Amino acid sequence: MVASAAMTSALTPDHHGSHRHLLWNPDDATPARARIDAIIVPTNRAPAHLGEAARIAALLECPLVTLHSGRFTSARDTARRLPPDTDLIAIDVPGQEALRLPEFETSRLLTGRFARKTDISAKRNFALMLSHLVGWERIVFLDDDITVQAPENLRTAAGLLDTYSAVGLSIGGFPDNSVVCHAYRAVGGPQQSFIGGGALAIEVTRHRSFFPNIYNEDWFCLLDAKVGLRQLAVTGTVVQQPYDPYRTPDRARGEEIGDVLAEGVFWLLDQGRTVAEADLRHWADFIARRGRFIDHVLRLARASTLIEDDGERKRMIAALLAARGRLAHITPELCQGFIKALAIDQERWQRHVDRLPRRPSIEAALNSLTKSGRPPLVRHISRKAARPLRVASAEGGRTD
Repeated sequence: MVASAAMTSALTPDHHGSHRHLLWNPDDATPARARIDAIIVPTNRAPAHLGEAARIAALLECPLVTLHSGRFTSARDTARRLPPDTDLIAIDVPGQEALRLPEFETSRLLTGRFARKTDISAKRNFALMLSHLVGWERIVFLDDDITVQAPENLRTAAGLLDTYSAVGLSIGGFPDNSVVCHAYRAVGGPQQSFIGGGALAIEVTRHRSFFPNIYNEDWFCLLDAKVGLRQLAVTGTVVQQPYDPYRTPDRARGEEIGDVLAEGVFWLLDQGRTVAEADLRHWADFIARRGRFIDHVLRLARASTLIEDDGERKRMIAALLAARGRLAHITPELCQGFIKALAIDQERWQRHVDRLPRRPSIEAALNSLTKSGRPPLVRHISRKAARPLRVASAEGGRTD
């Protein structure tokens, strides 16, 4: 009764707490299952965090591709620490300036305070290019803090790729939300999570989009910037490990531009409208809504009895104030410019992957993914993964 009353008092017309109605929920009692070509895990954490992904890849009999950066992890250490029979392709991914990626308009636009400091988008785009080069069609992105309790759910997601360009799994355990939305839930707000890159199956040949370098990059990858969402579905569940979203205000500050842009687009989609309607008037209205929403959550955070830890309350308030401060720098012109740049980049990405030639091996593919004059990628490829790759037959099927 108390939780229900708190949720009612937290309701606001300035925020949509769920976008799940935009997804298909296949209800076939016996869904078709399909083979997964690779499980791909971007990581900057110690190799011990890859044990779950290695277990799942072994059960599903597919390669595990791990993409490493930072001081806590490397391809070499991962190869040493994972079970020796793991079908492993471990790669140290350098800065995106060394990778054979297109020059993105969205990245040129988001500089200075709006520049993103992580390399998750570059790693995922690298994985998409690798998939095109070696002929993988059905891949699964999995984060290193995800537990898959029913591995066959991933095969089900892969089977649904016959119809949908991408299929996500529902994230259970710790919610997969932005800092501001975490705070909204903590004070009683009705907040759900959408599908995302933490557990996402993609049909590479049909889902011809990329991950822009911005928070909510997975949402933008699932979007056709000229129309709306691509054909998406959700099936099964996975569990995310907990973390402290309020550990530093920088997290909320860095997320704000991506949260505004994604929630602003989905605000239209929720109403059956299109991305084309995201004009300056829409963005001016939505930025004002966003400010009212954060102020609403701030008021509740200061007064809510649902937050029992005073330290958590202080960290939450600091994070919300950081998001509010960054919002003050976001303009309608910036938002409209990003959506236009995204449309340009999506077309550029399609031309880029169309020019990627098929390679006969993982080694040959990796050798072609860095720019001329750059050192070769450091990698570990297991004996099983180093075998000749499957190629397309004359009829368009797959042969070994």
